[in-house]
Amino acid sequence: MTRKNDRAAAPEIVEHIEDVDLSREMQDSFLEYAYSVIYSRALPDARDGLKPVQRRILFQMAEMGLRPDRGHVKSARVVGEVMGRLHPHGDSAIYDALVRLAQPFTLRVPLVDGHGNFGSLDDGPAAARYTEARLASPALAMTESLDEDVVDFVPNYDNSYDQPEVLPAAIPNLLVNGAAGIAVGMATNMAPHNLVEVVGAARHLLAHPEADLETLMEFVPGPDFPSGGTIVGLSGVRDAYATGRGSFKTRAKVSVEQLTARKVGLVVTELPYLVGPEKVIEKIKDGVQSKKITGISDVADLTDRTKGLRLVIGIKTGFNPQAVLEQLYRLTPLEDGFSFNNVALVDGQPQTLGLKSLLEVFIGHRLRVVTRRSEFRLARRRERLHLVEGLLIAILDIDEVIQVIRTSDDAESARGRLREVFELSELQAEYILELRLRRLTRFSRIELETERDKLQSEIAELVELLSSEARLRGLVSDELAAVADLYGTPRRTLLTEARVQPTGRRAAAAAAASLEHADVPTRVVLTASGRIARIDAADGADAVAITAPTRRSKHDAVSSSVAATSRAEIGAITNRGRLIRFSPVDLPVLPGNAPHLAAGVRVRDYLGLADRTETVLGVVSLTGDRPIVLGTAQGVVKRVATGAYPNKPDFPVIALKDGDTVVGVAQGGEDDELVFVTDDAQLLHFPASAVRPQGATAGGMAGIKLAAGARVIAFDVLAPADVESAVVVTVTAGAETLVGADPGSGKVSAFAEFPGKGRATGGVRAQRFLKGETALGLAWVGPGPALALGPDGSARTLPDEPLAKRDASGAFLESEVSSVGRRLG
Repeated sequence: MTRKNDRAAAPEIVEHIEDVDLSREMQDSFLEYAYSVIYSRALPDARDGLKPVQRRILFQMAEMGLRPDRGHVKSARVVGEVMGRLHPHGDSAIYDALVRLAQPFTLRVPLVDGHGNFGSLDDGPAAARYTEARLASPALAMTESLDEDVVDFVPNYDNSYDQPEVLPAAIPNLLVNGAAGIAVGMATNMAPHNLVEVVGAARHLLAHPEADLETLMEFVPGPDFPSGGTIVGLSGVRDAYATGRGSFKTRAKVSVEQLTARKVGLVVTELPYLVGPEKVIEKIKDGVQSKKITGISDVADLTDRTKGLRLVIGIKTGFNPQAVLEQLYRLTPLEDGFSFNNVALVDGQPQTLGLKSLLEVFIGHRLRVVTRRSEFRLARRRERLHLVEGLLIAILDIDEVIQVIRTSDDAESARGRLREVFELSELQAEYILELRLRRLTRFSRIELETERDKLQSEIAELVELLSSEARLRGLVSDELAAVADLYGTPRRTLLTEARVQPTGRRAAAAAAASLEHADVPTRVVLTASGRIARIDAADGADAVAITAPTRRSKHDAVSSSVAATSRAEIGAITNRGRLIRFSPVDLPVLPGNAPHLAAGVRVRDYLGLADRTETVLGVVSLTGDRPIVLGTAQGVVKRVATGAYPNKPDFPVIALKDGDTVVGVAQGGEDDELVFVTDDAQLLHFPASAVRPQGATAGGMAGIKLAAGARVIAFDVLAPADVESAVVVTVTAGAETLVGADPGSGKVSAFAEFPGKGRATGGVRAQRFLKGETALGLAWVGPGPALALGPDGSARTLPDEPLAKRDASGAFLESEVSSVGRRLG
């Protein structure tokens, strides 16, 4: 057997060498590499906030059916599927991206539900073969409607599969979860935000496309890190929201606690973003050994799964804990910096985006997604309606349809005769030929008619939606609201304004001096909108005056204030009758020339109140001889004896009955007047001397006699010097009117017109109800002039000139009044 000589038939190879300029080739290759890194690896898309590897992971997990209601699968399997089908890179890069999507301390809203060791701030995750994963519930909002032609699909690396160019992303993921990446010649670093706040800003921008940055920042005041902490100074945040670049400082949440009977310590419960406790402990030990940090006796990490982060720093005897804490903020990661660099891809090009631009890109994406989804659904419903109408024709003349089919030679002939006889389309005729006989019942006809009517209604709604820009924006807004309701959580990071801190040698000198810093006289102020701040004497506390705001200006009113020192312990009393000790040293300082009180911090966040139904009513001093006085909704009054306060971080100051709550708190002496106002418009005042002081565990005594169904809505204490200038403000809330639509009527009367009566009596009438008015919704007693606020914090006008008689009816208000307080002066 012989073999043909293939070499003889081979064509002659001609050598060809092309000279290429090396510098030009290096430039072209580098630019191609840079573009690949920027577009395909390092930078997120501004629409869905995802890098390609993250998008491919979520898409492939959705294709694998790894929904939240199904079991976890090995992470290695997910990595293998993503690498083999969509992402031709190393498995370590894919697994690192998968882990980040599952870490609750990295993302504000994790998109992957991890099972197993997915790492911590101080340690890496276990290998992919040991961990398991599935999609988290919010990931469903990122991938929903992919089968409805809402986004374009592109081929994968070998053209064997299709993948989405971008995810539908019903969540504003880029702002909510942030991003970090290093490309060639550029980088991105974006902070996480609160989902509810971002959705609120997006919905406002949908309704008001011309909204400016200041308006949007009322919804998104600053980042919200998964680890909590405190942002100190918001000027850098404003810069970042305006230009896309800015920086700010974040601080750990630290409290001073009594560790033992004779030892005080600093307890850290929240750390700056991506700072782990081991890193903090290492820096503290290094500082103590190098004698840069003084006053620390020991450090212990007591973190567990039950209580969460708890880092305890012991303070040596004789050292001021707050002064030591300032050292730690300066020399350890308990204070860390964050730099905004909002770089993302817009139409394939990297751009630096501010807050409004980021929201506009996301809103534009969602509008396109909803439009394409609606067009897809409209086409499908029209196709189905076409078939249903053909079936109804067939059922109405079923005998003739059967006769036409039976007398036809073949399917093609039957199809043509059906079209000719019944005037059907080819698609309808084909569908009738494939119809099963069991569909030819009377019941099926009713079903088809019902389906036809439903399809016609849905088609009309979709046509109307697609023809109306306003309705389309409204639908996108409603869908965003639903996402926020499902996946939104309360804010974790506290936002505070702060004065500029010294740097360099000035910082070292300031830190050294702070160890010997004495207490400064200060005044702690609680506002009607629930913000708290302090005014130091050194900052002009004696000269501070809150000017009368204009009708449209945002402002605040004082509901409670107390004189103290910056390092003293004072108490905050809640509607649950609980007193919470705290020191005002960490409170933001209100400058002496501030026109309003908006520089304060939310007292709920500052004190860490987790229960949304618990509110702070007032602040009191824990020293001195003025007892704490409380009034409850069921008409109970109590004076808490001075010195009867347990040495605990928080404790009850009154034993409340079931269903009762505290409605007012103040401090008063024997000569002060105690005032109750009920929702049925009764006012009672009597001397504080009529109530004997009791211990913290007592339940108080009868303060006012209530009519059936009535409750106390206001309680306050008036000093003798304030009685002559005090006014009584009452505002009705009619049960027959729509809340928010009718502001009701209000009245301002002189307190001196109300005669005093004995304790536990019924009082006198404070306002006569008009037709349709059934109760008071708001009342306030205090030194005039009263300052009224609306729900949005803007000023409201009260009918205070001339002052009304005590039992007169009110005057109709122009707009809703939600709270009343006094001006600070």
